[in-house]
Amino acid sequence: MSDPVLALDGVAFAYPDGHQALFGVDLHVERGERVALLGPNGAGKTTLVLHLNGILSPGAGTVRVAGLDVGRRTLAEVRRRVGVVFQDPDDQLFMGTVRDDVAFGPRNAGVRGAELDRRVEAALEQVGMAAYADRPPHHLSFGQRRRVAIATVLVMEPELLVLDEPSSNLDPASRRELAEILLGLDVTMLMVTHDLPYALQLCPRSVVLSDGVVVADAATYDVLTDEATMAAHRLELPFGFDPRTAGRPGARW
Repeated sequence: MSDPVLALDGVAFAYPDGHQALFGVDLHVERGERVALLGPNGAGKTTLVLHLNGILSPGAGTVRVAGLDVGRRTLAEVRRRVGVVFQDPDDQLFMGTVRDDVAFGPRNAGVRGAELDRRVEAALEQVGMAAYADRPPHHLSFGQRRRVAIATVLVMEPELLVLDEPSSNLDPASRRELAEILLGLDVTMLMVTHDLPYALQLCPRSVVLSDGVVVADAATYDVLTDEATMAAHRLELPFGFDPRTAGRPGARW
């Protein structure tokens, strides 16, 4: 079998103040999977994500992306293969036009001419923002800016797309439109979210992190209908939402 796109084995991490955030985390994501990373605040989800592109390094254990050990010598290649979309799109948009923002990454990587134009156009098409290429990002709605932020990552043609709370602060229509876009992407995905209905809709598999430990790794439907696990780890469904009647996991609803 080929290497998983993401492999964390025995990853432990403590911050300089002594706070232990991760305790021997194992997590493997195979090519083409869409996995939700769930857990209460303070569970270690952000700390885990910061290990995926080398911002943090484990105190113990290993992190591998597409067969590469994440370390100083591999950082540039790892960061090309792992695309992280932050919760606030304004953290990733700083150029004068949408086109320039999306072109920034590949241009810095040495891509030029027709190939750069092709990649920018393809990324904007993937998120439904091609018609806005010449608009200033600050003239766009929040939902549109989030889609452009995703395009700035897709243009690098990553092997793993990491999304931090992609549905936060979106109105219902924007939330639905983004779900349709994400379901249509042909890329391995790890989605950090508190939005449990979104996890059910987008990710057939969920991993629950609590107090720095993986406490569940199963089909999203099974996790959300496991009342004991949900209660023990402060996971709550929205009022009136029942996974048993919401439709099959991964459905376009």
